[in-house]
Amino acid sequence: MKLVPQPLADHLAGAATTTCHAWRLTRRDGLVLGFSEHDRDLAFDATLFRAATGFDGSEVETALGLSADASDVLGAFSAEAITRDDLLAGRYDGALVETFLVNWQAPEDHILLSTRELGEVRAGPLAFRAELRSLAARLDQVQGRIYARHCDAVLGDGRCRFDLEQAGFGATASVLAAVGDDVLTSADLGAFADGWFSNGRITFVSGALAGLEFALSDHRLEAGVATLTLWSASEMRPMPGDAFTIHAGCDKRRETCRDKFDNLLNFQGFPFMPGSDFAYGYADEDSVHDGRPIVL
Repeated sequence: MKLVPQPLADHLAGAATTTCHAWRLTRRDGLVLGFSEHDRDLAFDATLFRAATGFDGSEVETALGLSADASDVLGAFSAEAITRDDLLAGRYDGALVETFLVNWQAPEDHILLSTRELGEVRAGPLAFRAELRSLAARLDQVQGRIYARHCDAVLGDGRCRFDLEQAGFGATASVLAAVGDDVLTSADLGAFADGWFSNGRITFVSGALAGLEFALSDHRLEAGVATLTLWSASEMRPMPGDAFTIHAGCDKRRETCRDKFDNLLNFQGFPFMPGSDFAYGYADEDSVHDGRPIVL
């Protein structure tokens, strides 16, 4: 239940109202942008909500329970707000979007209607349409740990505890060429063995993709030139000379944790869990089903 501020409630109870919707978008990197469907800028709650973007929201149906509702917002690309390149580069993926109802004659009279996450985005040459998903959509995501043979920690995080900044496990390099949407080459990684960065991560520090991080699927070294393949293609290609940092990859296997990183003490998998053939096997004299360890 939402409590409507009394000045706004009195205004809504009148014969004529002067209300509009405003949206505040907070990117994962902390950048905050405000948009309004009104024909002039509005300022409230320490945010400037710009009208030049041409934002327009769709209707949304909300039901009781935990079902995830969704709505759309349509906007035009603007140099002062959302640009097409930033949208295609993924800088707005997972952004938090707050929707306000505001009295544009007295912007201090407003109420927060909903808080959603930016979902699927469809971009055209001049405008875009973005889906706003309710936070209940997070309930559809896997939570907690997964009981599996391979490690479920992220290399270098608080559970893995491996220091990726130590010598030999990361490097700073530059792009030699972009072979395709998901493949680039570099001549600065010749000191690293073939496959060393497979399943690793690359973060661009200059160029159009600066600040964006991508997962690597493959690393191949031939004649001193490294070929790096991304798991998912980028809408924008890096340019020759763009700088990036890169860190070694982990395939989550116990052997890799032991031999490559010497970090077996922090391995977060269950390598000795019995397989389905054992779990569904018949308890006979040739099987160990009495609770004793099956691996010594």
